[in-house]
Amino acid sequence: MKPKILKFPKNFYWGTATSAYQVEGGIRNDWSSYSNKYDAGIVCDHYNRFEEDFDLAKKMNNNAHRFSISWARIEPEEGKFDQKEIEHYRKVILALKKRNLEPFVTLWHWSLPVWLTKKGGLANKKFPQYFEEFVERIMGEYKSLVKFWITLNEPMVLLGHGYIEGTFPPFKKLSIFKFLRAFFNLMRAHKKAYKIIHKINPKVKVSISQMMNYFEPAREWCPVEKIFVCFARFFQGNYFYFLIRNYVDFVGFSYYHYNRVVWHPPFSKNLNKEVSDMGWEIYPKGIYHVIRYLKKYNKPIYITENGLADAKDKKRTKFIIDHLKWVHKAIEEGVDVRGYFHWSLMDNFEWARGFKMRFGLIEIDYKTLKRIPRPSSKIYTEICKNNAIKL
Repeated sequence: MKPKILKFPKNFYWGTATSAYQVEGGIRNDWSSYSNKYDAGIVCDHYNRFEEDFDLAKKMNNNAHRFSISWARIEPEEGKFDQKEIEHYRKVILALKKRNLEPFVTLWHWSLPVWLTKKGGLANKKFPQYFEEFVERIMGEYKSLVKFWITLNEPMVLLGHGYIEGTFPPFKKLSIFKFLRAFFNLMRAHKKAYKIIHKINPKVKVSISQMMNYFEPAREWCPVEKIFVCFARFFQGNYFYFLIRNYVDFVGFSYYHYNRVVWHPPFSKNLNKEVSDMGWEIYPKGIYHVIRYLKKYNKPIYITENGLADAKDKKRTKFIIDHLKWVHKAIEEGVDVRGYFHWSLMDNFEWARGFKMRFGLIEIDYKTLKRIPRPSSKIYTEICKNNAIKL
């Protein structure tokens, strides 16, 4: 019996994703300056080995790559831009284009320059202005080199961890006022960035990457749990998109897991039939529901992150195929999905969880920095090559 082959649309973008602080090494920012626990150190030394890493991405038949520019590198002091670092990221972009990898560039992936942190970071009322100045400088340098810009990465995740749970910078717990101020500052910052990017180059595409986990009630008959699900969906991802809906050219989202909502604390009770090393339940069908939910914006959709922590690489192959099966189903039903970026190209510094969690298609030996393609990377290579999955 021949396997069923699911073909993806022509010119579909297949890629992987990284972020500066998690892979580059040698960055001083709000994370590294807080304590040694949050200092990523040299990490994968991607800053010096990006050409080698992009060769690995090319060998996987990728035709796109998502990465972020470190604001802390570019503007280490307020108003003083480091031309050496600007030229570094120009080399990064050109290295991608040389390999026919379309750059998807993120401008803020959770970390901030130390000088801005001392001024109150995201909660500073001038944050949108600071961000606009940074974006304007970046656009002035790379305006004709990049087609896809992502201004903000998963703002609600950083805000939740940083101002409610207190586990991410600025490590504030239940700071509701600052949470709200930072929320609206990020919304205004995106709008300012959108305008300045299009003013400099009207042809480019701009959006954000929003975390969009799937929520469902534990019991369909329970009206309270249904109401909780509506609130969770709205405030976790949809409200921010609603506020900036006229300032996006596409919809970018991350999907990792789902939450089975109950009416009582801790308000989530998953069955956990299969989980990642992070303890997140693997639920591939959730990505289909999220895509269907985002169709209402009537914009092209890009899956900017999807992956799992799996140090032994026992579940990653099935994870990729199962999720892509549901992505394909959404496309068959008429949703305009144009790209998929697996998180991550390589193992990295997983923020507050450090180096233990392994998300990479490429394993990193942190003692030698040797790159070792995992078996799952071979499957992803075939998917990208054939623009299809085999069931």
